[in-house]
Amino acid sequence: MCRTVDLHQAVLARNDENALALRSYLGDRGTVAVNLLSSPGSGKTALLEQLLTRAVAGGTPAAAVTADLATENDATRLARSGAPVQQILTDGLCHLEAGMLRRRLEGWLPEGTRLLFVENVGNLVCPASYDLGETLRIALASVTEGEDKPVKYPTAFGLAQLVVITKTDLADAVGFDRDAFLAGVRQVNPGVPVLETSARTGQGVDALLAHVLRRAAGEETHVPVLARQHERHLHRHGNGQGHPAEDGHTHADGHTHADGHVRPGVRGPAR
Repeated sequence: MCRTVDLHQAVLARNDENALALRSYLGDRGTVAVNLLSSPGSGKTALLEQLLTRAVAGGTPAAAVTADLATENDATRLARSGAPVQQILTDGLCHLEAGMLRRRLEGWLPEGTRLLFVENVGNLVCPASYDLGETLRIALASVTEGEDKPVKYPTAFGLAQLVVITKTDLADAVGFDRDAFLAGVRQVNPGVPVLETSARTGQGVDALLAHVLRRAAGEETHVPVLARQHERHLHRHGNGQGHPAEDGHTHADGHTHADGHVRPGVRGPAR
């Protein structure tokens, strides 16, 4: 068991180093990365297509990388927006890692790209522990998934800097309890902004893009309480010991840096 923990810590440590290098690489290019996490079927691809379409129409250079275990269906769909798109096939891996993303971006990411949207693998467990060098981390949940998603997956929603509700056009039909959902969000991530969207009707899409653009312009982002708690834990114990995650594996403690970025890696803050 100890050997399993040590191996997992080593994997996360390597990812943390790759994420730091990727963040520097993107920063030098003036590119803001947005990491999108959700369950399968949450509607994040449809929402992302709308975001890309609006960004392109508004003259904001945007691109996207989408990850799946198999098929290039999402990349084909997102390319309809007119934005450059790349697909990463993880070949069974349940999450993206910073090194995988960096390899796909090198030699492809167009010069002048302002926004880079990263559609992570549909999974609210493993992706929550992997820093991708992002500037903004968004957790999404649809009204069709139930109101208890945030409390069932506290790491994913607890480390989010923005929470997005999708498919709001179906809220009445499925009896979505908005107040219960928001209470769950406040429980795991007090103060995090929440936006309600519908890719079908367009509700909230412009507001979401505006939020991302403000972050790209340097606006301060929400720093989750969970990230601050984990940072204090790391400083207090002086090590990178992991904690049990929802999937039963030992994941690394998340932490945040002074610049407001959430770092879910195993190392102490890089300065």
